[in-house]
Amino acid sequence: MNLQTFASVDALFDWFAVAGTAQGEFVGLSHIDHGLQTAYELRLSSPDDVELQIAGLFHDLGHLLAPSDDAGHGRNGADAVEALFGSRVAKMVAWHVPAKRYLVAREGYDNQLSPLSRLTLMRQGGPMSSAEAAKFLASEHASSAIALRLADDHAKQPGRVVPTLADWRHIVDSHHLTTRR
Repeated sequence: MNLQTFASVDALFDWFAVAGTAQGEFVGLSHIDHGLQTAYELRLSSPDDVELQIAGLFHDLGHLLAPSDDAGHGRNGADAVEALFGSRVAKMVAWHVPAKRYLVAREGYDNQLSPLSRLTLMRQGGPMSSAEAAKFLASEHASSAIALRLADDHAKQPGRVVPTLADWRHIVDSHHLTTRR
């Protein structure tokens, strides 16, 4: 599948400002709202990790790029942003889905999932096996992906006031410039 990639941060923000207004998983919450809330949760929990915050902002981009590919939405989003923000941001976007599978398998996390998240879990491969969990935990970015997934769960509150997409622009621009040096 040949999905959209973005030639610039301007192109990504312009596209997300329009496409992201689509209704997300929860009534009253657009994809932009969810991304903004996730990024804000990560700013609160990991204030020094700008890459993690950017990954939170764009972690569900793949849902907009390929709406029928729920299982691949992390990978699709990662492919779309890697050239702009580097491999760590892309890996966290990609791995937030395996992080959900890990948490369900290892920590009884499924009780915290929304009904829709429980349904998509099955499309995404279900809980990890012991071997999958060990491999996941051994990966360099597992703890960051888990942090992203936990923030994702707290970022589903319609009407919550958080910094806007425009407020994130200078942070994203600064990181983009840093990764291009």
